[in-house]
Amino acid sequence: MSVGLLIISHNGIGAALFGTANYMIPDTPLNVKLLSANRESDPDELFESATLLVEELDDGDGVLVLTDLYGSTPSNIAHRLRGQTKINIVTGLNLSMLIRILNYPNLGLTDMTDKAYSGGMDGITIDQGNIANES
Repeated sequence: MSVGLLIISHNGIGAALFGTANYMIPDTPLNVKLLSANRESDPDELFESATLLVEELDDGDGVLVLTDLYGSTPSNIAHRLRGQTKINIVTGLNLSMLIRILNYPNLGLTDMTDKAYSGGMDGITIDQGNIANES
């Protein structure tokens, strides 16, 4: 058994990021499903699809749900899933987060959630350089 991964995002963002991550780390043993929302999506239909995907993904160890933007439709759908099974949710999906998860496919739900969060945060840096005439 292992944790399932559901990525809910806008307009195929999740598919593009997962495709890139899977190219960098091929043959992941994680069971991954993708759900894309767009402007025309019906939230109730998305929720129904997400519920079915969670049922497919959960083999007893739970499901980690990643979304791209907190407070948006994908995030709201993810939060509606809570209580149906063991689900943890991380928002702010980025490539660094996915790479971290794919590098640790055998973790339990809590540890994988922590890896997703730390991978996402560690992938964000600021380089302000040396600007001579900064105001």
